[in-house]
Amino acid sequence: MRRVILSLLIALAAPVALASSAEGPKLLNANVDLSDRAGLQNGAKLFLNYCVSCHSASFMRYNRIAADLGIPEDQLKANMMFTTDKVGDPIKVAMRPEDSEQWFGITPPDLSVTARSRGADWIYSYLLSFYADPSRPTGVNNPYLPGAAMPHVLWELQGIKKAVYHTVKDENGHESEVLSHLEPGTPGKLSEVDYQKEMRDLVAFMVYLGEPAKLVRYQLGVKVLLFLSVLLVAVYLMKREFWKDVH
Repeated sequence: MRRVILSLLIALAAPVALASSAEGPKLLNANVDLSDRAGLQNGAKLFLNYCVSCHSASFMRYNRIAADLGIPEDQLKANMMFTTDKVGDPIKVAMRPEDSEQWFGITPPDLSVTARSRGADWIYSYLLSFYADPSRPTGVNNPYLPGAAMPHVLWELQGIKKAVYHTVKDENGHESEVLSHLEPGTPGKLSEVDYQKEMRDLVAFMVYLGEPAKLVRYQLGVKVLLFLSVLLVAVYLMKREFWKDVH
């Protein structure tokens, strides 16, 4: 319930965020939760079904995902592996590099460490903010990366948003149209709140992808804190025993 309420607040705040910064749109809060294993599994499904057609993640192997996220390898093979049959292989792109350059003018980047370079909030904001722009070859644009070559591959889920502009004047009195905010346009299969939840899971998986050892550290950290708690009790009782004769 808490996450749903937070998603609603973010959805309402997004139009204001686009218009409130002179240097560019403000980032939305991804609110990534790496302890949510079901969310990470869903994020892996989204990533491998929608992203790997154009993007690779060559620093990660399928069997590592299965082991870390608790996904049975037979389910991984059946539902998430489309570029290889070997679970020990790295995640490679399905599209040929020469085709990507011909279609998009550039080879889509490897996404292994994008969450570390761009940040979770930027990726989340970017995935939520595609809007219709007939002037672009892909028919869409994005305020977080204007002129991006990437099409809105998740449009079936989100739909296509519509841009709303307002007129501004510069110091010389010249007028220009500036993007104010985005509003619902063509609907998708998911509601805005459900789409935000899906993108939060996808971003969480990309954060895991950039640093898989983080999950191990979190698990180890809990064990260390439990050990220190038990040790604190033992040390306190020992201290009382040593100092009782002094007092």
